[in-house]
Amino acid sequence: MLHTINKSPFGSSSFETSARFLQPGDPILFIEDGVYAVQANNKFSVALTNILKNNQVYALVPDLNARGISEITDGVTSIEYEGFVELVEKHQVNSWL
Repeated sequence: MLHTINKSPFGSSSFETSARFLQPGDPILFIEDGVYAVQANNKFSVALTNILKNNQVYALVPDLNARGISEITDGVTSIEYEGFVELVEKHQVNSWL
């Protein structure tokens, strides 16, 4: 199952809540304000590093660029819209609001 998060982790608990429900192998995709979670060296970096041990983590490039985020946590894969579409086609989607 693909987990998508579009809310900032600084103003929403979507990231923490989704982390509790992730199964090994489930990819997680940060979009819109959710990309703040993958910014390098923030308070979510440790949790993200732990998730990366069992799950692929992606962040949408246009959303990173729109928010001025140029450095992301090691192991997070930045993808374009085409990659987003491929993930959605491959997995059932659970959007954390």
